[in-house]
Amino acid sequence: MTDAGAELECVEVVITAESAEWLADFTRKLVEDRLVACGHNFASIRAIYRWDGQVHDDPQARVGLHTRASLVPEIVARADRDHADDVPCVIALPISGGHPSYLQWIYDETTTT
Repeated sequence: MTDAGAELECVEVVITAESAEWLADFTRKLVEDRLVACGHNFASIRAIYRWDGQVHDDPQARVGLHTRASLVPEIVARADRDHADDVPCVIALPISGGHPSYLQWIYDETTTT
């Protein structure tokens, strides 16, 4: 095994939301359901973006979720179902490497069933 991250296909899924509490609850549910191993929540970020032809500058929260790449579609489906935004920010970033034991832990703490 030369690249544990690629072999285990781990990703970081980034999700933002207006409410830090909602995002923490959402993260907790994903951990409980074994869709993610963990989430690193940032309670205060600033989002500047264009939506419906206007530039917005809003306080938001952000989470980085560590999971298997194969579970991203289910996480997107949950966000579509539960998130307040019409088009929630949900992106998956490949983890190209890292501590092999940590990457194995992500894999062991998540499930495809």
